Amino acid sequence: MPLATPQKQKPARPAKSARAQKKTTRKAAKPKKLSADKLKDTRESAWKQWGDATVTKAFEFAEDYKTFLSSNKTERHCVNTVRQLAQEAGFISLEEAEKQLSQGDLNTRGLTVYAENRGKNIILARLGKRPLSDGARMILSHVDSPRLDLKVRPLYEDSGIGFLKTHYYGGIKKYQWPTIPLALYGRVVLTDGSTIDISLGDKEDEPVLYISDLLPHLGRKQMEKTLSEGIGAEELNLLAGSIPDKKTKSEKSPVKLAILTHLYKEYGFTEGDFVSADIEIVPAGPARDVGFDRSMIMGYGHDDRVCAYTSLQAMLDAKTPLHAQMAMFVDKEEIGSTSNTGATSVFFYDTLGRLLALEEGLPARTELDTQIRGVLAASQAISADVTAAYDPDYKEVFDANNSAKLGWGVAVEKYTGARGKSYTSEANAEYMAEIRKVLDDARVPWQTGGLGKVDVGGGGTIAMFLAEYNMDIVDAGLPVLSMHAPYEVVSKADVYALYLGYSAFFKS
Repeated sequence: MPLATPQKQKPARPAKSARAQKKTTRKAAKPKKLSADKLKDTRESAWKQWGDATVTKAFEFAEDYKTFLSSNKTERHCVNTVRQLAQEAGFISLEEAEKQLSQGDLNTRGLTVYAENRGKNIILARLGKRPLSDGARMILSHVDSPRLDLKVRPLYEDSGIGFLKTHYYGGIKKYQWPTIPLALYGRVVLTDGSTIDISLGDKEDEPVLYISDLLPHLGRKQMEKTLSEGIGAEELNLLAGSIPDKKTKSEKSPVKLAILTHLYKEYGFTEGDFVSADIEIVPAGPARDVGFDRSMIMGYGHDDRVCAYTSLQAMLDAKTPLHAQMAMFVDKEEIGSTSNTGATSVFFYDTLGRLLALEEGLPARTELDTQIRGVLAASQAISADVTAAYDPDYKEVFDANNSAKLGWGVAVEKYTGARGKSYTSEANAEYMAEIRKVLDDARVPWQTGGLGKVDVGGGGTIAMFLAEYNMDIVDAGLPVLSMHAPYEVVSKADVYALYLGYSAFFKS
């Protein structure tokens, strides 16, 4: 979930069709007399609601999630894993489905397909018993997380030490990144089109990267600064090596040369190839249990891979539904979604058009703009993103009555944004009632959430971008402690409740 920032407004979408708008308004029956206990909203934590059998399932589900989180620290890794798991579950590529359609050999009922975009964005879809024109059930999450990226020309030497310069990605507290072990992942693309995937730091026998900090004996002036000023962006430089190249005596930067020599021998690229590379720096190490009771998980990238994983599992476990189902995994959410692999890309819109063409038996890529907009207007969606967990150590920034608690289940947010609900999408009352019913009928523990006190801060999700298509959408994820820190914390109860909630929504 990114910090709230002004967004360029898009032109308004056409209103829903008359058919899509046609809903009967039913007056509530005269209420029965209720006791005081039933008049109040008396929620309890998921741990109290569940019996031992369900708690065991939650812990088992958490083990698989920890493996996913530890093994998928970049958006490319996530998309690769989503594709592989989808293929194992019988999903075929949208291109293959279009090929089968052209050959007259395609049954679209219950058809499961995936569409991938540039290795950083993927959509899974399952067609239902009802046509797409009746709307779909969509869950949309993002697979990027706050991190450090290497600059385009990152390598330099100073005082006999080789460094890599970085640029931070997303909303981070810069002071949290020095003095922790860091891993490197990336892809280098050579001018001949060949690709080189690199990784370093997550295996036990591999070295890590590291950002130094001042010792307290010399850091008095540094510590007099505010937290945001104590570590500057240009000070987030990675220690990359210190042994000089001894073969070239006239070399002015022998350590840099030695590092370049190592990179070429190990991976096969040169300094100039950094220009065409995506290289990310993330915290090293696996996800770990937290607490004597192992009830929580510490790891990098809960925001938003916990929603990605739970929606993926809900999608894979679903059966042929009444309504079509779609799970979308996007990139660039942490920096505003304005990218060809983000939520604002037309990839989502075009993919829906191709699915509609499959179902209608029309040639793929036929212009179906009006029909696509009709599908979107009739659809219901969840923006699957995390929210801030109430932290008793920082009560002054939270509204206790409107903050999600760790371990209390799915966190539903009617709106996000900041400063007067700016830069957000607010779900209307009718849709909120439907979501409540879906979760209650499935006996899923849930709560409401919010991003702190009104004028303290705020943030946004991709909901506002999808709402522009005139669909019903609401934010629903789980609460996270230390959101956007190198290592965040979630509750195992919330992870399992989220899976159950997404599964119930897909069935609705």
